[in-house]
Amino acid sequence: MSPSLALICMALVIGCSAETLIFQDDFKTLDFRVWRHEITMSGGGNWEFEWYVNNRSNSYVKNSTLYIMPTMTEDAIGMTTLQSGDVNIWGGSPADACTGNQFYGCERNAAASGNVINPVRSARLRTADTFKFKYGRVEVRAKLPRGDWLWPAIWMLPNYNSYGGWPASGEIDIMESRGNAPSYPAGGNNQFASTLHWGPDWANNKYPLTHKEYNNPTSLADDFHVYGLYWSKDRLYTYFDTPSNIVLDVDMTKISFWQRGNFPTNFNNPWAGAGLNAPFDQEFYFTLNVACGGTSGYFPDGVGGKPWSDTDQHSVDSFWNNRGAWQPTWSGEDAALKIDYIKVWSLDNAAEE
Repeated sequence: MSPSLALICMALVIGCSAETLIFQDDFKTLDFRVWRHEITMSGGGNWEFEWYVNNRSNSYVKNSTLYIMPTMTEDAIGMTTLQSGDVNIWGGSPADACTGNQFYGCERNAAASGNVINPVRSARLRTADTFKFKYGRVEVRAKLPRGDWLWPAIWMLPNYNSYGGWPASGEIDIMESRGNAPSYPAGGNNQFASTLHWGPDWANNKYPLTHKEYNNPTSLADDFHVYGLYWSKDRLYTYFDTPSNIVLDVDMTKISFWQRGNFPTNFNNPWAGAGLNAPFDQEFYFTLNVACGGTSGYFPDGVGGKPWSDTDQHSVDSFWNNRGAWQPTWSGEDAALKIDYIKVWSLDNAAEE
């Protein structure tokens, strides 16, 4: 029995079962058969300020570590195009096709919109077409970025949206953090959160009921740590460094998520006829990314010197025009999310099916 499994069995009293390693990436190389880049300026549905590209300046492997590295768009397209040009990323082949057209994700015109083109370039990689699973244990060893208004995440999305569009089919956020200094009042790079998103529509997303934050004594950008997930039919929890150090813990044996959410009666239950753990009873895939800014409230207005307002139609301009304040906090590769490895074990127990 592995040390990690022994800790699970002894400390959490969940009943020991064998585990089988079903996925492992030690990032000796960036394997494009496994990791597919999202190519879009859509801003993740939050009007974030990054442009996701497939470029070795923003996603690359070095010393058996995956780097997701934010850079300045100006360096790639020039200041004139950034401020007044048109950027078209529809693509002409399957390998370079734009992956998200929502929110003007495939073409933006700075002059027409009155806003600069997304001023930060970054990467978002996923395994939607290459690896997905239902139930198992995940460990991701990572070092988080340091830099104001960066938004790193290690998370999972449903492969088929079996219960409908987001968030009806669920979302599992193993780790979500901010690159700001630990003194940042909303939680800086010494803090991360684990969250489940679920609900019949985006306005009734009950994630606050399945959300927990973890505060580390030191910055998570100082060293590598393990961000773990245990996911069975009956229980889902995340952990930090060791399985006994639980962050978010969700018991899925007593009530359904429909009952848990206490939703308005005018909604139909999207999980009717499914088990108590629906929508977290389907196959999910991995997503790794570093976002920047946005207007969703993840970086609250009026907190920590935030240089833009979520209600400002020109928030991205305010962010860019104040780069003298935040850009110096991005110190080379210190601003990158670094992934040492990802491992997934199946739970070899009929009770987990």
